[in-house]
Amino acid sequence: MPKSLLWTRIDTAGAEHALVDEGQGLTAHGTQLAADPVPYTCRYRLVTDPQWVSIRLEVEVEGAGWRRSVRLERTTQRWRVTAAEQGDLDAVLAAAGRAPAGLPGVEDPDRLADALDLDLGGSPLFNTLPLRRLGLTSEPAGTSHRLSVAWVLLPSLTVLPAEQVYTALGPHRFRYASGSFAAEIDVDSDGYVLNYPGLAERAGTR
Repeated sequence: MPKSLLWTRIDTAGAEHALVDEGQGLTAHGTQLAADPVPYTCRYRLVTDPQWVSIRLEVEVEGAGWRRSVRLERTTQRWRVTAAEQGDLDAVLAAAGRAPAGLPGVEDPDRLADALDLDLGGSPLFNTLPLRRLGLTSEPAGTSHRLSVAWVLLPSLTVLPAEQVYTALGPHRFRYASGSFAAEIDVDSDGYVLNYPGLAERAGTR
């Protein structure tokens, strides 16, 4: 049976609702609403293979007067990335006193060649991918994995290569680190985030 997961954002006004099916790896589609840096709606669809290696992600994000989309699909040796935009997100950001977003997608998809996992900005769901792929929730405390991921920024949909470190902290908890940022995150028995300090909390977990 598919699962319905709902998170409330802590860092800004917003929420995420995801429907996930674990029949063959993971198939998920979800919607994010967020107020920062400008109000937007994001819709995504994610597919992994049976070993939880990411193979496809489609994302569409839109706000007042603009819309962007990006699609990442794993081919034999590389990621294929296609992107599109309508309207002018940078003009909307400038009017709100925010920095420009840059272009959606990635100029050189070969920079993502080592990525087995995908990460969508602001989404607690995507932390589950490496947890399940690596079996980290059942590994001894202190076990650590350094990962290369394809990181999709919101709302720009710029795609960047990123390095992340996942460290087991015992049952239902792990430490996430990327650059200077780190957080200790609580998950349920299936590896889905319950509480991500500073980002989001699962509805009904208090």
